[in-house]
Amino acid sequence: MRKKPEPGTHKATVLAESAWVITLFCVVCGAGIGRLVTLLADWLVTLPWAPLEGPAKLLTSVPEPGRTIGAVAVGTLLGLLVGFIAVHESLSAGISDSRVVLTIRDASQEFTHDEIALVFRDGKQLVLLGPNSLEIAREDCGLPWRRLADAFAAHGYRWADEDPHRHEFRRWVPGTPGLPEGADALLRARAEARNKQDDAEDARELRGELTRLGVVVRDENKRQYCRMPQQPGARH
Repeated sequence: MRKKPEPGTHKATVLAESAWVITLFCVVCGAGIGRLVTLLADWLVTLPWAPLEGPAKLLTSVPEPGRTIGAVAVGTLLGLLVGFIAVHESLSAGISDSRVVLTIRDASQEFTHDEIALVFRDGKQLVLLGPNSLEIAREDCGLPWRRLADAFAAHGYRWADEDPHRHEFRRWVPGTPGLPEGADALLRARAEARNKQDDAEDARELRGELTRLGVVVRDENKRQYCRMPQQPGARH
């Protein structure tokens, strides 16, 4: 864990993923997939039996070079769409001596320096802890971790390369004893929301509700684990 230096007068640091790089990567991948689809169709029609034989024959009935050009064009457009979505979902961090601003999905969260006791990496997620060791932010992060660590340390925030409270988490199962009233129901609802791809925002909101009850949640291998920093006898 890095020591927390005295905050100075450093210029604010803004870290964000390159929209051009993300979009270009998705476009190139989309074009490549479009080309592979034509090659796959050519191979499928040579087999005595194959899945998607009908669509494969339909695709191969289109004369070249129109078939390849069309498939690559469609793949490129789909890649462009995925790229726009990826840029929209990417995280940017504005870090200064006085505050941290995290922006994702056109929404920003702002935290003052005093609200942040520790910043750390948990797998592919960036996590901010408050003075009571409750999580105040947890976001998927594609930013360079070393640059993030250096930026937070330069502006006077404590940084850790992993969760120092990881050993305190216990796997949640329905009816787990010792949870605050209402927490078990929220965890049940969140488990259901996480199983539905369209309910990611719902799962996010339920995490916030659990935090207000004093329960910290982390996900691993489609399972929920929780800890309670305010529980008597808990280690800090």
